[in-house]
Amino acid sequence: MNILKFGGTSVGSADSIKALLGIVEQARQKEDVIVVLSAMSGVTNLLLEMAEKAQVAEDYASQLKAIEEKHFEVIRALLPASAQNPVFTKLKIYFNELEDILQSVFNLRELSAQTKDLILSYGERCSVFMVAHIARQKFGNAVAVDGSELIKTDSNFGQAKVNTALTELLINDYYQSNSDQLLFVTGFISSNEEGRVTTLGRGGSDFTAAIWGSALNVREIQIWTDVNGMLTADPRIVEKAFSLSELSYTEAMELSYFGAKVIYPPTMIPAFLKKIPIVIKNTFDVGFPGTYIRHNVQTCELPIKGISSIDEISVLNLSGSGMVGKAGFSGRLFSLLSREQINVVLITQSSSEHSITFAVKPADAIRALNLISKEFELELQAKKLEYPEVENGLSVLAIVGENMKHTPGMSARLFNALGRNGVNVRAIAQGSSEYNISVILSKADLSKAVNAVHDSFYSDLKKTLNIFCLGTGNIGKTLFIQLQNQMPFLAKNNDLQVKVMGISNSRQMYLSEEGVNLCNWEQTLEEQSEPADLKIFVQKMKGMNLPNCVFVDNTASANPVNFYQEILESSISVVTCNKIGNSADYEQYAAFKKAARKYGVDFYYETNVGAGLPIIRTLKDLMMSGDKVACIEAILSGTISYIFNNFKGDVPFHKVVKEAQDLGYTEPDPRDDLNGKDFMRKMLILARDAGYAMEEKEVVIESMLPTACLAAASVEDFYKELENNTAYFEQLKNEAQSTGRVLRYIGKLEDGKVNITLQMVDDTHPFFMLSGSDNIISFTTDRYKSRPLVVKGPGAGAEVTAAGVFADIINVGKK
Repeated sequence: MNILKFGGTSVGSADSIKALLGIVEQARQKEDVIVVLSAMSGVTNLLLEMAEKAQVAEDYASQLKAIEEKHFEVIRALLPASAQNPVFTKLKIYFNELEDILQSVFNLRELSAQTKDLILSYGERCSVFMVAHIARQKFGNAVAVDGSELIKTDSNFGQAKVNTALTELLINDYYQSNSDQLLFVTGFISSNEEGRVTTLGRGGSDFTAAIWGSALNVREIQIWTDVNGMLTADPRIVEKAFSLSELSYTEAMELSYFGAKVIYPPTMIPAFLKKIPIVIKNTFDVGFPGTYIRHNVQTCELPIKGISSIDEISVLNLSGSGMVGKAGFSGRLFSLLSREQINVVLITQSSSEHSITFAVKPADAIRALNLISKEFELELQAKKLEYPEVENGLSVLAIVGENMKHTPGMSARLFNALGRNGVNVRAIAQGSSEYNISVILSKADLSKAVNAVHDSFYSDLKKTLNIFCLGTGNIGKTLFIQLQNQMPFLAKNNDLQVKVMGISNSRQMYLSEEGVNLCNWEQTLEEQSEPADLKIFVQKMKGMNLPNCVFVDNTASANPVNFYQEILESSISVVTCNKIGNSADYEQYAAFKKAARKYGVDFYYETNVGAGLPIIRTLKDLMMSGDKVACIEAILSGTISYIFNNFKGDVPFHKVVKEAQDLGYTEPDPRDDLNGKDFMRKMLILARDAGYAMEEKEVVIESMLPTACLAAASVEDFYKELENNTAYFEQLKNEAQSTGRVLRYIGKLEDGKVNITLQMVDDTHPFFMLSGSDNIISFTTDRYKSRPLVVKGPGAGAEVTAAGVFADIINVGKK
């Protein structure tokens, strides 16, 4: 025999009831079943709302009419006209009784827990009576059972405790007398010794199913709901949450206790005691196998089984010297709360015994505060205790799983995920069983925290990076193309998904919670954007409060740099190809580095020096591995590299420069490249990364151009001056060629000094064979003395620069 329990959504409409009866019919073909039903979806909430309105003398007639019509619509849809009147009549009697009770509450302005339970009981009574009569048309022997007469409890209305021995005796007797009937039983409701209706707590229909299942020693208890079993997290928060095939009773209880709404926590107790499996299935996806909760679970490779959360929680902190070493203090505190029916969700105490922190439901916080103030009045007056503090607006996040036991690094993984995303943990609790680690955090951070932790523990899923991109020029556009083309590969081989959540340029900006479709981002930016405002862009990015965020600066503007510090301090990583931030004051450069370390995020700028070449990363790896850098030599301007590589033969210097400009290698004014300023910034950044607190003024730049060329009034005049100085450049070229050397504009870092000079190098120098617009850099270190480590390749262009930015983004995703 099986118990089939159906929740409110499963009896919420005519269509869902037809699906329910189909499931029952299929199950009966294999074995006997007993069906436990909840009230129709939304009815219990309406009943509670009506009771509360009646208590304050507000009109509740429209809600009562809505409940009545909700049931009558189903009857008209599923019962033939000849069978409708008896059902209408009985339901009308129920609704009249309900109206009388509500009118009494209205007149007395008093709503006791006992009366509330009686009012709420009509939801299950009506749904079971209605569904049983509909089922009778299909099965013939269906009968409605008022479960309140068979489940006996104490008089703790609203959360009654079951008298198990008496209840099992009554259920067995009833079943033996009606074993030939298909029983439809009311969930949730019970009664005390005087026959007064009690309830088993919200979600108690699951508990009813478990009580019946335990009493009759059924094969399994099926909980039919509207989701595919127990998921790794709340799917409303985590899109990537997935269903679990099985859980132990302990895991299921921990998950349900800490917020998973799929099953009511006490349900596990009767099933656990008799080792009866519970399976959670979906009424609207019958083919889904469900989640099994049972005694013997198979070994699972998942590090944790799930992440649960409680949205609203309040925390009370009690501290003072009067607690230290005082036996029985905790017992006195928690006995007080227990007597007053205040449930404590989580407890943590400092090892010094100076403070106790515990969490309760927000509705209980003020009452708990008042009770503590009275109970410990003398200690408070004597200043042995501080007046208790209450913090609201908090949530609980818990990771649960038996695999956590004795597994090193579980806490580290949890807190690393939270820390990298700027989630501050207010309190921590872990039981000695190691099945659960719970943390209290700000409610505003809950969604971000759950997503970040889910990504961290379920590595088989794709980790999501949420990026916000500044700049839609050549580099920005190229990056979007590369992202779009590479995403399938990243998903398949790196388990990584990059979502562009916001785009801005100097004119327009667009941010979306759903992300930006890179297939038509330009159209979206044109049609749905708002005027660009970087301050507002950053505020909105922070306000989205997403996990694993990256701010990507693909501009050459000084304005975005002003926000780097704020962004890093918001636990958002920064990836930039903008050199201005790192080449301005050393104090600013150091501040960015410090903020990234302090807030556990990344500040990547590989493209500041060599576009897509791994120069910064190579230097960092050398230093991290203990090598000492003696000298760095570099050609870090693709423009200058192209010019000197092509300044040969009979072609004059000014024509080579014009050719470089026509090919797009130079800035609109070629002097912005040829004056060495950009080269200087790159060498300055390298020097700083090598450990030197250097400022721009300390870099010595030897100009490669005559003063007249640099001082020209316009670009046109500049070219005229270049042509006027043809003899000067020819002399340099001829001198180099006559001695078998080539001209190279080289930056050098040695002994804490940086010089950028025009040199002539021979074929023994690693820079002799440079071609095209390549950049090149050589590292002379303790390990690379006789033969320097050389990195060489394209040092300019949108493709390679965007690729470098892309690589930095992916490196953030590896963390």
